[in-house]
Amino acid sequence: MDLGLTGKVALVTGGTKGIGRAIVEGLLAEGARVAFCARTAADVEKAEQELSASGEVAGTALDVGDGAALANWVAASAERFGGIDVVVANVSALAIGPGEQNWKASFEVDLMHTVRLVEAAMPHLERSSSPSIIAVSSVSGREIDFADGSYGVMKAAIIHYISGLAYDLAPKGIRANVVSPGNTYFDGGVWQNIEQNNPELFATAMGLNPTGRMGTPEETAYAVVMLASPRASRISGTNLVVDGALTKGVQL
Repeated sequence: MDLGLTGKVALVTGGTKGIGRAIVEGLLAEGARVAFCARTAADVEKAEQELSASGEVAGTALDVGDGAALANWVAASAERFGGIDVVVANVSALAIGPGEQNWKASFEVDLMHTVRLVEAAMPHLERSSSPSIIAVSSVSGREIDFADGSYGVMKAAIIHYISGLAYDLAPKGIRANVVSPGNTYFDGGVWQNIEQNNPELFATAMGLNPTGRMGTPEETAYAVVMLASPRASRISGTNLVVDGALTKGVQL
């Protein structure tokens, strides 16, 4: 199926590894032109070189917690590609655990980077023929688990924020959705680190997955790319859970 993304311009935060990298790859495979950012310059350069064989892509090193740098990246990307059709707020501080620093990091990186990305991109999205906003949250924003506290609270706030955007922006034809993945395993990811350093927690988490495994970045990326597509024109304000039936709450 042609998803209608050929030639569209997409911005993805955190595009060098894991879910973000898979999102960039998925969008490029559908013919989109993609700008991505991440914090580490060496990782950005390496990813850009590897991804360039798949399509038109541009990587930039920046800290999304820096509002001015984030806004400058959005403006530069829009100028380079001639507009913006899709924005994907993917970066997370992964600040799990107690302490004021974790609350600050979760607020600035998880929540406020999403808000700032949307606000910086809004003038360009308003000129797009098929604008779409997608934020990557987490099942930890839907129910209480080991990542309650700052991480879960800010992930829940993202869902609320995007739901409000969907309602407010519907008259302008701008869609806004959330994708909430469950446990996602990849090389260099948080769950690989937990597997190596906290095998008891890893075993507990694995035992909660009714599929008997954790998800892959590509499985979550599929949901994001689908929501980015103009074919999803009637889908807005949803929180699409991608967790292999991990969570037990009923969405009404």
